[in-house]
Amino acid sequence: MAPKTARARRLGIALRTHREAAGLTLEAAADEINSTRSTLSRYENAQTLVSPATVRALLSLYGVGSDDIAAAVQLAKDTRKPGWWVPYSHLLDKRTIDFIALEAEATGIANFEPSVVPGLLQTADYIRGVMRGGPHTLGDDQVEQRVQLRLDRQQRITADDPPIFDAIIDEGALLRPVGDRSVMERQLHHLLKMAELPNVTVQVIPLAAGYHRGTRGSLHILEFADPEDPIIASVETVAGQMVLDRPGDLRTCTKIMEHLRTVALSPTDSRDQLLQLLKGR
Repeated sequence: MAPKTARARRLGIALRTHREAAGLTLEAAADEINSTRSTLSRYENAQTLVSPATVRALLSLYGVGSDDIAAAVQLAKDTRKPGWWVPYSHLLDKRTIDFIALEAEATGIANFEPSVVPGLLQTADYIRGVMRGGPHTLGDDQVEQRVQLRLDRQQRITADDPPIFDAIIDEGALLRPVGDRSVMERQLHHLLKMAELPNVTVQVIPLAAGYHRGTRGSLHILEFADPEDPIIASVETVAGQMVLDRPGDLRTCTKIMEHLRTVALSPTDSRDQLLQLLKGR
């Protein structure tokens, strides 16, 4: 099953919207193209890749204009292009691959982490420490493959036309040793360096803030350039990233992220806090 990318979601939404505008049920539309209701439903929910030819047939059936058909056909072609993460697919569960595929297309990323430094800001040695302390026993080769995967994910942050990345970190994550002392020192220096990038904001929630709404776990919110793409929220579980896209869940997650920004130190004060943590090591 292919990852549910932002492009695939956008195409599925378009297929459903045009079908409903044409007044056709899933059964009726599927009959017209010699398909099945379940297959068409998977197309519309971005659970199965749809071929450009099928997109053309469906939109022609729905009476869509030629320009819109051409745009949708191109979108179908784009969704079939393999992402950079494909060579790593065997390492991760589908939920996590789905999240990585969405993250790769996001223009805005907000991430709160209560226990570790955000993955997009981790150094290689810090990643190794996290992987070795994770829920699975991994050999050295498996650890290094996962290190490279995470480093590849990070490349977007410093690439041309990077996403806006807002990282909110609980101070407890910065006090918790991962690896030896030198690993943590380099990690703190790296956070300071990354915070200087114009597209990156780092905020620290001090321990003095007490119990807050993010204490229970990590949270991601992804935003996309196309207005047709709704935001996506994600929480991390032992089974990997769980993507949330229901309106009620999104409202809750958005409110939590807004709350975390208010209890966090300002970016300037967060920088001072990172410097203080370095001095105290």
